[in-house]
Amino acid sequence: MDIQQHIQKLVDDNDVMLFMKGTPDFPQCGFSGRSVQILQACGVETFGNADVLMDNELRDGIKVFSNWPTIPQLYVRGEFVGGSDIVLEMYQNGSLQEKLNAPET
Repeated sequence: MDIQQHIQKLVDDNDVMLFMKGTPDFPQCGFSGRSVQILQACGVETFGNADVLMDNELRDGIKVFSNWPTIPQLYVRGEFVGGSDIVLEMYQNGSLQEKLNAPET
């Protein structure tokens, strides 16, 4: 399985998937930590996560997969939501909560 297939599988297998630096318990950058806090504030107790610092191929591959240059990257039900700034903005205006709580189609 190549890295793009691996990333697609992670996104497909997790309703909420966060590619981040570090882990939810030990984020290794402020932006990743903020994204975890926002998800928790939205009531998301468990979510898929992948530490890009542990795998250079994953770190480079996720940027190609999403065509987005920065980490963290959040996916909800297979859809790329965005990076830290977008996640924060969506949380502040309530649209992230709507997306997370929307019924599956």
